[in-house]
Amino acid sequence: MAASIRPSLSSFRFSATSRFAGVSLFPFHLPRRLFFSHLGSAVSPWQCFGLKASRLLRAESSRVRMQQGGVVQASTSATQENFLEWVKQDKRRMLHVVYRVGDLDRTIKFYTECLGMKLLRKRDIPEERYTNAFLGYGPEDSHFVIELTYNYGVDRYDIGTGFGHFGIAVEDVAKTVELIKAKGGKVTREPGPVKGGSAVIAFIEDPDGYKFELLERGPTPEPLCQVMLRVSNLDRSINFYEKAFGMELLCKIDNPEYKYTIAMMGYGPEDKNAVLELTYNYGVTDYEKGNAYAQIAIGTDDVYKTAEAIKLVGGKITREPGPLPGINTKITACLDPDGWKTVFVDNIDFLKELE
Repeated sequence: MAASIRPSLSSFRFSATSRFAGVSLFPFHLPRRLFFSHLGSAVSPWQCFGLKASRLLRAESSRVRMQQGGVVQASTSATQENFLEWVKQDKRRMLHVVYRVGDLDRTIKFYTECLGMKLLRKRDIPEERYTNAFLGYGPEDSHFVIELTYNYGVDRYDIGTGFGHFGIAVEDVAKTVELIKAKGGKVTREPGPVKGGSAVIAFIEDPDGYKFELLERGPTPEPLCQVMLRVSNLDRSINFYEKAFGMELLCKIDNPEYKYTIAMMGYGPEDKNAVLELTYNYGVTDYEKGNAYAQIAIGTDDVYKTAEAIKLVGGKITREPGPLPGINTKITACLDPDGWKTVFVDNIDFLKELE
């Protein structure tokens, strides 16, 4: 009788593997009495069977858990690979850079008269007590532009030590500097070759103290060409921007004489696209961000997939993907490893907003 009701070892294995793909990892629903009857007998065959079965159950459970872990790990790896591949194929472009100024009209005047930008649009949001102005060298649907923010009654901000500068490509740096001086602009570095190189540059400051690097370059479709931010670990940042943002490492330059390394990251060649210039200063791991610089906005075909990809590589989402109240433009926002903020904007919604 005992032999007729004893389950075979093969039935244990079959049960475990057949139910694994369905509902339960522990499908052994045998009555407890089969394992624990005759416990009063020290040498009961059932007790021996129970001990053997218990060992088998533990071994089988361990094997199933290992299989489960392998499947989950493989699934996660495949999911991550799929998202990262999608990121590379996503139609992304740097849209605008956002920062705060203390006098909007004064800044607009400086950018249009001294830097040759155009005022593209302006919007006032009185209920939120702020005004935006968009300036650049071409339409927002095809150019990287500046979004200035003026908060009612706030005339001063702290730029901090982490933000570096903006870059503008011009055909003649010396001539541009002379024009800026004639308009009362502040020149902090006269035209000349960059340290350790031959490219001609100059530095100026706008009325709020933001630095602009003027780079001598031939005609380009994207004159507003750089945003420089300082980071504490360059390799970590490069890895993050490649995987989470789908950017390319365009070039990396180490300058041991002046103790810094830079990495140019972007969605295309420097001479035709705006790029992110990440700077690591030897031994510096902490910077003050202040409250002046805000963020960069990047276009994407899908803010939901973008957020998932960022999470998969350890990025911090500060605004879950979804439409903005009132205008229904879908966005998501995140922080990079150093806490620099980026907002991703749905490409179709962005074009609708411009209309």
